[in-house]
Amino acid sequence: MKFGTKAIHGGLSHDAATGAIMTPIYQTSTYAQSEPGAHKGYEYSRTQNPTRHALEKNLASIENGKHGLCFGSGLAAIDAVIKLLNPGDEVISTSDLYGGTYRIYTQIFEKYGIKFHFTDMSNFDNLDHLANENTKLIWVETPTNPMLNIIDIEAAAAFAKKHNCLLGVDNTFASPYLQNPLDMGADIVMHSATKYLGGHSDVVMGALILNNDGLAEQLYFIQNSSGAVCGPMDSFLVLRGIKTLHLRMQRHCENGKKVAEFLQAHPVVDKVYWPGFSDHPNHYVAKKQMRDFGGMMSFTTVDDNFEKAKRFVSNVKVFVLAESLGGVESLCGHPASMTHAAIPKEEREKTGVKDSLVRLSVGVENIDDLLDDLAQALEV
Repeated sequence: MKFGTKAIHGGLSHDAATGAIMTPIYQTSTYAQSEPGAHKGYEYSRTQNPTRHALEKNLASIENGKHGLCFGSGLAAIDAVIKLLNPGDEVISTSDLYGGTYRIYTQIFEKYGIKFHFTDMSNFDNLDHLANENTKLIWVETPTNPMLNIIDIEAAAAFAKKHNCLLGVDNTFASPYLQNPLDMGADIVMHSATKYLGGHSDVVMGALILNNDGLAEQLYFIQNSSGAVCGPMDSFLVLRGIKTLHLRMQRHCENGKKVAEFLQAHPVVDKVYWPGFSDHPNHYVAKKQMRDFGGMMSFTTVDDNFEKAKRFVSNVKVFVLAESLGGVESLCGHPASMTHAAIPKEEREKTGVKDSLVRLSVGVENIDDLLDDLAQALEV
């Protein structure tokens, strides 16, 4: 089954009770039992809900996985993964990553005795010195947020296997339409389903997809025990969003390419970070593991100062200055003061997240309107 068909039908079936084409919203907290312990597969909606269950099966299908788990947010999904670990365990993570991930690692889990190493993952041949018998997890974002670095997932999987640890991949920026990390050796794939999967900026949700039965059993236990689950209405919204994921991603990629080329040629713009450029440091890796290059990018201006970036994001009219990404509408943001403010300035700047950096999530609007908007905002 090809991707577009799986997005619409994968893991799903018509409602057995009514024949409804769309998965019903089972807005219930509990389920009738004919006698103690005798039920129809559902006891309590924290543990399982038919609408969430349908979404979890659909997500597993489009990521070429066996098990899917949905959570109240992407960070709740990451929280569940780290709860697989014990005090004394160590994690090797990319240094260029979402500020919320950095925050939960350093401000929540470090105090429980888990050690995190943040490093450049452009070449795994140089990372053996970070791994030891306590290393239990390699955490990768690719493309990274917000510098759009590309990490070789197959190389990361080989490194994880060599050191007998798990590989988790945050696939939010790419979406399952552009890459499938499980096929390249990852153990766990994470999504902020808030972004491209939902696609309409109307829901907050996280997801994990994996193949290993034992690992899935551990994560299902954590999901149920910790209770950070999503509700049936949110599950319905993401299910609906996924049905057009392939169509939206095609336009995100088309518009993204044109916006990146426009910015690269603009005299006010200094650097544009987008993996589709042939001079991107890991462009060849992106070509190998991605089907296209997506609608996310970042850029700096020639005078390289915060005031110029602030004027730009304050003067766009079609792009909207807002947190998040991956919706049908185009968004712009200032990572240093928004999505990555939780990372100390000196740590941010080591990875290139300067005060002058602007991040764009290119939507599916008419490209002429987007380019006109960028042109007028850059002139201010």
